[in-house]
Amino acid sequence: MHIHILGICGTFMGGLAVLARSAGHTVTGCDAGVYPPMSTQLEAQGIKLIEGYGEEQVDLKPDLFVIGNVVTRGNPLMEAILDRGLPYTSGPQWLGEHVLSDKWVLAVAGTHGKTTTTSMLAWLLEDAGMNPGFLIGGVPLNFGVSARLTDSSFFVIEADEYDTAFFDKRSKFVHYRPRTAILNNLEFDHADIFADLAAIETQFHHLVRTVPRVGRVLSNGREASLDRVLARGCWSEVERFGVEGGWEALPAEDGVPIDQRFAVYHGGQRAGVVDWQVQGEHNRMNAIAAIAAARHIGVPPAQAAQSLAGFRNVKRRMEVRGSVDGVTVYDDFAHHPTAIETTVAGLRTRVGREHTRILAVLEPRSNTMKLGTMKAQLPLSLADADLVFGYGAPSGKDALGWNLAEALEPLGAKAQAFDNLDALVKAVTAATRPGDQVLVMSNGGFGGVHQKLLDALAARTEPSRSDA
Repeated sequence: MHIHILGICGTFMGGLAVLARSAGHTVTGCDAGVYPPMSTQLEAQGIKLIEGYGEEQVDLKPDLFVIGNVVTRGNPLMEAILDRGLPYTSGPQWLGEHVLSDKWVLAVAGTHGKTTTTSMLAWLLEDAGMNPGFLIGGVPLNFGVSARLTDSSFFVIEADEYDTAFFDKRSKFVHYRPRTAILNNLEFDHADIFADLAAIETQFHHLVRTVPRVGRVLSNGREASLDRVLARGCWSEVERFGVEGGWEALPAEDGVPIDQRFAVYHGGQRAGVVDWQVQGEHNRMNAIAAIAAARHIGVPPAQAAQSLAGFRNVKRRMEVRGSVDGVTVYDDFAHHPTAIETTVAGLRTRVGREHTRILAVLEPRSNTMKLGTMKAQLPLSLADADLVFGYGAPSGKDALGWNLAEALEPLGAKAQAFDNLDALVKAVTAATRPGDQVLVMSNGGFGGVHQKLLDALAARTEPSRSDA
């Protein structure tokens, strides 16, 4: 089959392209501003990429057009496809029908932690010799790729609640039909497509309805929203994590800090011990969810816990981008206030409070943040940072529809807002001193600010020169 993918350079659609190519299909695709790193990854796979959405691409005569959710009515190629009555489908539907249909699907859903938990779960199965296929919305460092197709019966997928396509407003994850489903957490997000939390809960209910009787749902027992979802109907076995009697992460009782070593309990019984270098309570919750899911397909919890020692996390999850003159610059994907708060807390746990400052550099550019739905929560999420530097693009698709400086006012003098990236870099560089931790948070490229900061710090440390 020849498929032509519209919006191929997105993380999900690019991963789908790799899977389709691995399955033996002919794959071509197009996007607006064909861009790396996805473009280079796809070209390395022998996938032809076309810049833009010109209607002449119908002359490629593929068997099927696969439509990404970035494509809207008015797109010239999409209009040509509709006018000529050519066959098309969404990415999630194609994936469900052509890749996942004969697999035991392990799906990870939730507002936060999907990418990390999916990466953990894929690694637990890999280390157990199960050679799973996977599709992840990031690049797990243990694998170096975001998608892989294998001959294994098992497929691990990050199950996104965002809508499927302009012609299918259901969440992507209803197409995956998992046998094992992790419900990590559930908060209001995606204000551009969901009216309120109840609307998202309905989509999670639809996901639960697709899990078979012989399947298993692993649900965060601390989330009232998930309890409401399950109360609406669940026909599968349910195990809860994060609560007494379910799956728990507790101190190992040997004096080692819980961030470095913790015991896994299930039903009040010790099931294993995790030694690792991944910080934060949220990551311990991710870990026990992954261990519980791996157990459903036969991986003993003690073995899974031991495997996590080799977990290397995900790119853009507290990733160190460099260190200059004692100043360390991190990159993190956090963009929802809850994720921002847990990311700052995780770094604080790692570096402590004595003589070490955290400088938070934030770009609120997700659709939800640009709408201003979460702006009132920003100050609290950044409260544990020593200094805060916020950036809002002055124009274009990433421009904020609200005043960032006003939103950060509750933080007082420790917060500044900028609409010029160079001015922000200059201010951060001037404020840093040896030992500082600069935590950059954005769900986009942030104008390459990480390298700009490292370059500015390096320039600051160069000896001054004169012509004398």
